This record gives sequence, C-alpha cells and structure tokens, in this order.
Amino acid sequence: MKKVIDRTVYDTQTAEQIAEYTSAHNMTDFAYFEERLHRTKKGNWFLYGEGGPSSPYKEAVGDTTAGSQEIIPMDEDEVIEWLESRGLYDQLMAIFPDAIEEA
Repeated sequence: MKKVIDRTVYDTQTAEQIAEYTSAHNMTDFAYFEERLHRTKKGNWFLYGEGGPSSPYKEAVGDTTAGSQEIIPMDEDEVIEWLESRGLYDQLMAIFPDAIEEA
C-alpha cells in the first residue's frame, strides 16, 4: 500500500518491515486485524494496519461498517508504546535499547 500524508510518501513495498502483530481473533472474525511496523529508507516510522468491520480499522459505510486498511505515521515514542502494548519486547529491546531500563 502506498499513501501520501503531509507531503510524505509511505510505501509498504519500499519500506523495511520491522515488526508484525496479529490479533488473537480468528481470521473470519469481524474483529480480526493485523498490523505491520515499517521504517522508511529515511528512517521515518509508520504502521500499516488492516482489519474487519469490528476491528480498529473499521470504516463507516452508510449505516454500517466495513473492513479497511490504513497507514499511520509514527514518531519514536509512539513506536515504543506500540511495541510495548503489543507485547513485542524482543523487538523493543533490539531497536530501542536505551529506552529500556532494569527495574
């Protein structure tokens, strides 16, 4: 998927995929979604997400909802929060070792 946001091109075909998350729902469930974290060649971060009509990626279609896909630009703090919220601790520690400290 390719999208221009604020005069910046985000393209899943040319950016490096860094991490992936798939919801616990069955693929046939309307709440199913998957997300892929990407980094562009210039070091910009973005999230590509897609899901069903009851997922975080739903979109309104008349009086109902439908599945959709989206590209969301992210800064480093948002990337760290996303990795932590999705339980992707190995990737978090590998990419941002200075952001993590021992308890």
